[in-house]
Amino acid sequence: MQDFKSLLIWKKSFELNKKIYKITKHFPEEEIYGLTSQIRRSSISISSNIAEGCGRKTNKDFSNFLHNSFGSLKELECQILISESLNYISKEELEKIQTEISELTAMIIGLIKKITRTSNS
Repeated sequence: MQDFKSLLIWKKSFELNKKIYKITKHFPEEEIYGLTSQIRRSSISISSNIAEGCGRKTNKDFSNFLHNSFGSLKELECQILISESLNYISKEELEKIQTEISELTAMIIGLIKKITRTSNS
């Protein structure tokens, strides 16, 4: 068990949460219970699953939560692509978020591999 707040992967996902909230604040009002809500929930799920996984007793459990976090990250990626296609976010905002998503993707996959190797040793 480790303190999730000390993990770089959690810190990066937390920063992404804040950016997502700022960006979606400007979405059309009719999306408040639709795309805005979905994007925010996906984003929160990424950091929340990392945190919850840190609180689990086994590496296998932690790995399962990292897989959930990865799924939420891909869900977020799809939703921001939809947002850009609807002109809710600019191409520039999309590219910045996609860069962060790519970084987090690599970090999550790397941590899953590390945990799996440790568990198999």
